[in-house]
Amino acid sequence: MKLSAERLRQNQSTDSDQPPWYLNFQLSDMLVLVVVVAAVRAIVIAAAAAEVVKVIVVVVVVVVVVVVIVEVVVVLVEVMVVVVVVVVLVVVEVPVTASVVVIVIVKMIVVLVLVGAVAAVRASVIAAAAAEVVKVIVVVVVVVVVVVVVVVVVVVVVAVTEVVVLVVVAVTEVIVVAEKVVVEVMLVLEVVLVVVVIVVVVEVIVEVVVKVVAGVVLVVVVVAVVVVVLVFVVVVVAVEVVVVIR
Repeated sequence: MKLSAERLRQNQSTDSDQPPWYLNFQLSDMLVLVVVVAAVRAIVIAAAAAEVVKVIVVVVVVVVVVVVIVEVVVVLVEVMVVVVVVVVLVVVEVPVTASVVVIVIVKMIVVLVLVGAVAAVRASVIAAAAAEVVKVIVVVVVVVVVVVVVVVVVVVVVAVTEVVVLVVVAVTEVIVVAEKVVVEVMLVLEVVLVVVVIVVVVEVIVEVVVKVVAGVVLVVVVVAVVVVVLVFVVVVVAVEVVVVIR
């Protein structure tokens, strides 16, 4: 139980010492983020291009179908007009007179007028179709421009985001390195302070010891001098006493 409690305490202290998750961004994480953003950007551009191609294909198919239908209707009308004229000229047995010639000429003029009217209708239909195609092309161009602008904005935002993230990561790394440097400097300063204190204490001790030793030596020298002087005095006195006694 004591060992498990000690291990749990060590694990908790290790977890608390670890930096937060937002300070653990590495260069590989940034590369993965850049690749994901580039993939999303490519998907958006491809989807926009596919939609534009679809719209253009639909417009072309519609225009072709309309033109073909108009051409078929025009051909059918012209054929029917010719058939009607031929039937009228063949079936109606009228003696060839000036009136018959006038009637034929009038009928031919009517046919020409009808053909001209059909051609005019065809031209107007083609013009309207062309106008619609132009409108659709204009709309497609506008859509493409908008998509391009949106893509450019997205690219710019992504680039700015990448730069901001890189700057944040760089600043975070600088802060972490600065914290480590500050811790190392504080440790060095603590060691230097301890060394300085030890040196000062040793100097004080040496100075005290030197002063004590100097005092002791001085006392010994003084005592020795006194002893020597006393011995000298005693010797002199003894010599004088001996001389006096003789």
